[in-house]
Amino acid sequence: MLGWYPGHMNKARRQILEALPEVDVVIEVLDARLPYSSANPMLAELTRHKPVLKVLSRADLADPERTREWVGFFDAQDDTRGLAVTTTQARELKRIPKLCHELAGQVRADRDVRVMVMGIPNVGKSTLINGLAGRTIAKTGNEPAVTKRQQKVRIGGRVALIDTPGVLWPKIEDQASAHRLAASGAIRDTAIDYVEVAVVAAAELARRYPEALKARYKLKTLPAYAPHPEAGQVEADGPVRVDLLALAGFDGHAILTEIAARRGGLRPGGEVDLHRGAEVLLHELRDGKLGRLTLETPADIPAEPEPDAADAVGSDGAEPA
Repeated sequence: MLGWYPGHMNKARRQILEALPEVDVVIEVLDARLPYSSANPMLAELTRHKPVLKVLSRADLADPERTREWVGFFDAQDDTRGLAVTTTQARELKRIPKLCHELAGQVRADRDVRVMVMGIPNVGKSTLINGLAGRTIAKTGNEPAVTKRQQKVRIGGRVALIDTPGVLWPKIEDQASAHRLAASGAIRDTAIDYVEVAVVAAAELARRYPEALKARYKLKTLPAYAPHPEAGQVEADGPVRVDLLALAGFDGHAILTEIAARRGGLRPGGEVDLHRGAEVLLHELRDGKLGRLTLETPADIPAEPEPDAADAVGSDGAEPA
């Protein structure tokens, strides 16, 4: 399982808990290319009693049809609204104060609607705050976890924002989500197996956007995945690993090898530099050079596990009240 939990994030969690009682509305900033994977389940638990505006940032990089699907998905939930924006476009942010007032309901006329802005690192949270404020308030950068402390700022429309540091959770159990997050740049490249992430990304792109992948790298074919005979075996004390290439149905390793060979990764003697291929694919994916892509849909959200029979019955054999 992929874990990444710097000390300042534990502190951020405590700060969020302390500030929440005074908050009217929560804005959770998500990456429009992966709205499920970029939603921190810990934040959902902390804010479950607050109305939430789900802001899908980087909408200019995401598949418009899939984005509409995600906005509809969020709008169908209680006390939740979805809004897709490009956080650098101020005109797209003008709806946010009004939506915050609608979600907050009745608020005393002598005070602002108090809105907490949260999200995982590197989803455009600080860029959103600067756009709403019309000036540079929050530090931005292309590295995750730039914001290190809470900040408060008033914006137009009688809204007061509380910014929070980006918070990842201690262990990302869903390995498909972990790889999508890593491919998007939400997790530092030094904390991941760069080539493995690119191999899985290549397979996923082959499944979801085959024509875009072939056109960008001039690939004639996208080879199907044939699992190794021992792929399902794990060490006795090792974790069970999901075969993500089998789920995608394409051989990401072969695709990445071809990309590397075509993009400066072919060494003397015919050896292929897969790290070079990984750099090309992941950087171009993050920069939108393969087109407007979304890496998951609401249908990719894992089903909630069925309650265990033993949990559904009390110790005396009676069903819980």
